[in-house]
Amino acid sequence: MRKISLLTGLLCTLFFIQCKKEDIKTDFTALCKSYFADKSALNPVDATVYGQNQYNAELLFEMTDSHRKAQGNFFDKYEKAIADVDYSELKEDEKVSYDIIKWEVSIGKEMLKYPTNLIPINQFAGTHLNMGMFAGGTSSQPFKTEKDYRNFLTRMDKFSVWIDSAMVYMKKGVRKGYVLPKALTLKVIPQFEELITEKPEDNLYYSAIKIMPADFPDAVKKELAAQYAETIRRKLVPQFQKMAHYLKTDYLAASRNTSGISSLPMGKEIYIALAKSWTTTEKTPDEIHELGLQQVAKLKAEIEAIKNQVGFKGSMKDFLNDLRTNKKLMPFTTPEQVLAHFDSIYNRIRPNVGKLFSVTPKTPFEIRRTEAFREKSASAEYIQGSADGTRPGVFYVPVPDAKTYNVLQDEDLFLHEAIPGHHYQVSLQQENTALPDFRKFNWFGAYGEGWALYTESLGKELGVYTDPYQYLGMLSAEMHRAIRLVVDTGIHTKGWTREQAIQYSLDNEAETEASIISEIERYMAVPGQALSYKIGQLKIMELREKAKKKMGSKFDIREFHKKVLESGVMPLELLEAKMDAWMGK
Repeated sequence: MRKISLLTGLLCTLFFIQCKKEDIKTDFTALCKSYFADKSALNPVDATVYGQNQYNAELLFEMTDSHRKAQGNFFDKYEKAIADVDYSELKEDEKVSYDIIKWEVSIGKEMLKYPTNLIPINQFAGTHLNMGMFAGGTSSQPFKTEKDYRNFLTRMDKFSVWIDSAMVYMKKGVRKGYVLPKALTLKVIPQFEELITEKPEDNLYYSAIKIMPADFPDAVKKELAAQYAETIRRKLVPQFQKMAHYLKTDYLAASRNTSGISSLPMGKEIYIALAKSWTTTEKTPDEIHELGLQQVAKLKAEIEAIKNQVGFKGSMKDFLNDLRTNKKLMPFTTPEQVLAHFDSIYNRIRPNVGKLFSVTPKTPFEIRRTEAFREKSASAEYIQGSADGTRPGVFYVPVPDAKTYNVLQDEDLFLHEAIPGHHYQVSLQQENTALPDFRKFNWFGAYGEGWALYTESLGKELGVYTDPYQYLGMLSAEMHRAIRLVVDTGIHTKGWTREQAIQYSLDNEAETEASIISEIERYMAVPGQALSYKIGQLKIMELREKAKKKMGSKFDIREFHKKVLESGVMPLELLEAKMDAWMGK
């Protein structure tokens, strides 16, 4: 055997080490790809929203035992997979990916301890509302090819079965004490009743047929129209009738008179887990409640200053009532005027974006009115576009009554929901080819909503808030998010009633009573979600002030925003570590 020289041996050793590093990198890259593929298959409705069109015919049966078992298997699989990865050998951004997977697996396993699947429907969010949005024909579900139409036909068929599954688990919930509050059940009933039509052609689920591409062969058009009509007539409408009847009779009678989740079995533990999930922190409900009270007091003083600036001569309560009812703040008579108003805000912001942002998204953007079937109980919202830019990001504005539409918070609202809020954050994340897919198409409320709330403070630099009432609208919107910390924890951990929470909001913000009622019922339906906004915003503002202090004259707001956004959503602890590294802690 030939002897190997010392130099040759050293080179071989270095080559072996490098190969091992490459193996680790390849393995982790494959793990990330597998994680995203498995996650998308488990969540096909989310996959459609994210533009993963291979799942467009599938539907999530999220309440079923079989789905929860599949979730548990998924979490176990990736808990083991990341345990086999040598963390020390990963690059910095790979470590972020690792930490995100670890966090998601941990919180996912924790949430599976609780039977939240026994309340599969509420008035604010869920499969029945997502399906309605898809059915409108202009949302995330594509309707460009014959295959697209057949995909949704299959999804409609599965949705009829989903309704039966939902009722099965709602009945289990009734037996075990997991039910909606009565006030929420009353809001869900019309969401199904409005889908009951005598003629299929008048049904929301027929909408896509009315916008079929002109180049479809006539025979295909006729066949699809007949199949959609048949599915609506024979499958969907009977199921909508069945669900509406069940809700109005048995379920309403069994619905609870309490408002908070703590009245449910294990409710206190469920809320702690939900608060952790939505804020991505270890803050306790008591800590969050106290933080909310502090923020409300701070903002109340700032609003008082604006009250004095505009010369209002009454109490704070009188001022808030005036803002709700002041006809000067309700200048419109048609929904088209409301949408045109947002267009004008967009045009004022656009020339100033470069002052604060060095990178802007390529994804197109549109402003649309919220669909009629959900407009009465909907909030303004942003629905992301597709990563390839073929579907625009959409800012949806509900205008149930244009004559009572109040413009007080419109500039602030546009910054939050559209630009540079959700549209910038989500689009830049999806367009970032350096991120693994599971991070390009991901969401953490504290980061995403925290960013959107943070951007509301940028209005003056972007050319808005020149009117003191619009600046007041920004303060009022921030107050609204501070109130959420108080009322969400109050409802779910301190025994607050729906009425008590409504009154607290009326006493401290300028939202209309109807809007406040809708908001409070939203918090009742989705415990903890409302905490994410203010918790995330305060962290981003804290990091900005920390960077300015540490970096001094070298601080560049454009670079700060780029660094916050460039890696996509993540738990706040990971964001803080990333920003500390950037500012040279």
